Amino acid sequence: MCPPHSGTLFFNYKKYYSIVLLAICDAKYRFLVIDVGGFGKQSDGATFNPSEFYHLLKSKKINIPANACLPGTDVNMPFVFLADEVFPLSAHVLTPYSSENLNVEKCIFNKRHSRVRKSIECTFGILNSKWRLLSKCIETSHEPADYLIKAVCILQNTIIDKEGFERHLTEVETDQPKNIQVPRRPRQRGRLSSDALHIRDTFTIYFKENPIHFPNY
Repeated sequence: MCPPHSGTLFFNYKKYYSIVLLAICDAKYRFLVIDVGGFGKQSDGATFNPSEFYHLLKSKKINIPANACLPGTDVNMPFVFLADEVFPLSAHVLTPYSSENLNVEKCIFNKRHSRVRKSIECTFGILNSKWRLLSKCIETSHEPADYLIKAVCILQNTIIDKEGFERHLTEVETDQPKNIQVPRRPRQRGRLSSDALHIRDTFTIYFKENPIHFPNY
């Protein structure tokens, strides 16, 4: 449903109208940060860069725990947020390596990264499974739709706090409906800082030297 006087701003690359929910979750599938209302037409970077979270992160005003040593080592490292390859790599945003010319160590890193990053896909899956209004056209104007999405994110956190997350994982559908997606768009281009590259390489070495044996890993 096209918001009034918006032209094609909300018309996404999947050929329908949408607003963007940019979110960060924890390991229990609770939302930690949400940014609601971005234009469906925007790329992930165009949604992320003007967000309040990005500005707080960039200005070092967000409450991130102090650096800590990796388990079993004296290597001091920052806490990081995991993000898809479409987001910019930085000291606190850890993205996977490009799929081109990967060596064994980088493949291991990408697999570990992908496994943990599935938490956000499960979080969105629970959200959609629990709140069916997200599976269809929201027949209201832009601002009330933003409030509805914010409300269901808060309600999801409240329910998980009261009931735990395990039972809700069984409700997650394997096929996400068209109205809620984790997009895959071309990765962002630009110069990467040497600090960010060093941090990712350090995690890569640590993962190689400290393997975890998952089934089918």
